[in-house]
Amino acid sequence: MKNTWRFGEEERRNIDDVFEAGEGSATSGNFNNLFEHNFAEKVGAQYGVTFNSGTSTLHAALHAVDVGYGDEVMIPALTVYANLAVVIAQNAVPVFIDVDPDTFNIDPADMARKVTPRTKAIMPVPLYGLPCDYDAIRAIADEHGIHVINDAAQAFLAEYKGQPIASLFPITSYSLDATKHITTGDGGMIVTNDQHLATRVRKFGSLGYRALTGNDGRIRVNKDIFQDPSYSRHDELGLNYRMSEFAAAVGLAQTEKMEHFVKVRQDIAKMYKEAVNGCNYIRPQHVPDDCTSAYWTYTVKYERDDVSWQDFRKKYMEFGGDGIYAAWQVLYNEVVFTSDVWRKHCPPLYDDYTFERCPVAEDIQPKLMQLVANYESTEAAAPKVEALAKTIQHFA
Repeated sequence: MKNTWRFGEEERRNIDDVFEAGEGSATSGNFNNLFEHNFAEKVGAQYGVTFNSGTSTLHAALHAVDVGYGDEVMIPALTVYANLAVVIAQNAVPVFIDVDPDTFNIDPADMARKVTPRTKAIMPVPLYGLPCDYDAIRAIADEHGIHVINDAAQAFLAEYKGQPIASLFPITSYSLDATKHITTGDGGMIVTNDQHLATRVRKFGSLGYRALTGNDGRIRVNKDIFQDPSYSRHDELGLNYRMSEFAAAVGLAQTEKMEHFVKVRQDIAKMYKEAVNGCNYIRPQHVPDDCTSAYWTYTVKYERDDVSWQDFRKKYMEFGGDGIYAAWQVLYNEVVFTSDVWRKHCPPLYDDYTFERCPVAEDIQPKLMQLVANYESTEAAAPKVEALAKTIQHFA
């Protein structure tokens, strides 16, 4: 499925401006700063910091709240591998939290049960665009002094009780890869209302340059000073996770289309909802009344034994559907984890590591179906929704 409609003349003009300026780096050009400001304002935050991926953002966030050796970080068992990888990269300990069987989001009750004195951070993921039970998460975090890193990779402009989810916690992370509501091809963004945290994540993602600040990614140092042999450039640990000016130029144009892209997905979700209405073996992700989902995908739980998940998908494609994506494997069932390859990262810490399994996540993972919502318009989605209705009718 080609998504050529996602980019237009606005993106092209901005890229041409990067060529003309001759400044391709975030530390010297203007587009990263403009993108950061506009994006943060759009989602309801004060500061934005660009990164080259939504994995880099999570790594930087853990660093910013001082997650380190032996600290425990709670992550949902049902989410992308990146959430696990960055915890291990910080020599921290992943604690897998089960999910709610209806919303598919992280379960605060299981979270509360697994808090220990070593718990340093919680990483809730509003799965498929649906906000988590943030009040319950905040209560647990406040009671135990735990940092919350809100991984909103799939939840652009989602709202919880009328509030943009980017305003709820000190750090919110977004992914800008090709499947997200807006994209820079690959990329990520951290937003925050805390200037100190903005500075920390920026420095971590830009080699620890001491001249950088939370609201400016350009290195503003007099050349006579910067080029002097006695000048010390780095005052924090950092990696090169910067976004190029070319990607930021695309992102700036995409930001202006964010509301439109989200609204189209929400409208397509209504079409899917109508198509599955009355089907007793397809249960859509439950959206509480006080939540507004961004619908990264329209996700349902398939509960039928006499027609396999695979056979249903095959027939859907025969009728003209684009395919149905499975949920990611439960994190601790991924080969990288079951093979114990990851333990070599830090043997003294992980040699004796054990974890509790998450029965709800294990039960629903093979049943979940992600239906594509990333279409140009409801008109473009209509044949796919019709294919779904035909498939349901076929197996009636």
